[in-house]
Amino acid sequence: MTEQAEGRRPARVVVADDQTVVREGIVMLLGLLPGIEVVGAAGDGAEAVALVAELAPDVVLMDLRMPRCDGVEATRRIRAEYPGTQVVVLTTYADDESLFPALRAGARGYLTKDAGGDEIVRAVESVLSGDAGLSPSIQRRLLERLSDPEPRPPAEAPDGLTSRETEVLLLIAEGLSNHEIARKLHVSTATVKTHINNLFAKTGLKDRAQAVRYAYGKGLVRPPAG
Repeated sequence: MTEQAEGRRPARVVVADDQTVVREGIVMLLGLLPGIEVVGAAGDGAEAVALVAELAPDVVLMDLRMPRCDGVEATRRIRAEYPGTQVVVLTTYADDESLFPALRAGARGYLTKDAGGDEIVRAVESVLSGDAGLSPSIQRRLLERLSDPEPRPPAEAPDGLTSRETEVLLLIAEGLSNHEIARKLHVSTATVKTHINNLFAKTGLKDRAQAVRYAYGKGLVRPPAG
């Protein structure tokens, strides 16, 4: 047990993961860790919320991509309805589109599933002490995001575009390739292609040249002065 956990009752933890083998493996690992008591396990976000209502755990270790109710929505509901329970995300995904919605929903910790037992214990202790329980790689990503801000989309995007689709459109208008957009937004190239397909479908655009004209025509990008 770490020095911080000395004299404290074990943290009561619920594990939420839709993959049975993964969930059981996490429960087994946590059972071997000092300072943690697993009080329940959920197969999706809705079940996790129900277990929090029933058991009032200290912490939920929350997977993100689950059926019925995903981890972000479950986190939002738990933090709104049961503020005494903290959420630490434990997921395979470390991309921006997983990280930032989870943090905005109220997660105080974020770990990837390659985290070791000591790292999980530290994260649980940190969030129970009012601190953030972030893995070193997640801390680096947050610092990168702060030092390299993304283009800011308008308050109301045209044609029902999401803020992310609008960001991708602005970067297309800047002449960036899919690979460059993916690197700038810290997402995969496949994710960028999905956003482009969605924004093309919503706007009726056929290619990148039309997308650039569309961005200028909607006032999303201003032509250079002079």
